[in-house]
Amino acid sequence: MQRVCRGAFLKEGHIIGLTILTVFLLDRLTKSVITSYLAVGDLIPVVPGFFNIVHVRNRGAAFGIFGGGGTASVVVLAIVSAVAIAVLLYLIKEATTRLQIFALSLITGGALGNLVDRVMLGEVVDFLDLYARGYHWPAFNVADSAITVGVVLALVSFYRK
Repeated sequence: MQRVCRGAFLKEGHIIGLTILTVFLLDRLTKSVITSYLAVGDLIPVVPGFFNIVHVRNRGAAFGIFGGGGTASVVVLAIVSAVAIAVLLYLIKEATTRLQIFALSLITGGALGNLVDRVMLGEVVDFLDLYARGYHWPAFNVADSAITVGVVLALVSFYRK
């Protein structure tokens, strides 16, 4: 495992910036395509019995958790997201391996993508629908995927020490 000293943080800036920007732009682009071509509630079967493209809106947190609240819950989630992004940027600065930097950058890019939705729309656009035998995982988006992959990689990187 390659270690990165704190002084090397600036040398890793390209990884950080490129990862955050790529996740953010891919998230914005895919959400723009979905909102441009599908009405809320529309569904396009991609792999019958397993995967659909849908257009749903999520006022809650990841995978619809806390979705029943009104405007106050949206504001609270936006504030929590902004604070989480600040904490993530600090953790990136303190990270000791490239894997940690990459993982935390994925999470940051995803959190930023969903935060923009919350601020602009008051909800998050979700469109990936995985299901099997009638059980649907809550719809999600590119930002959610990046956050999930980033969390798994972060856990791996912290436990590999």
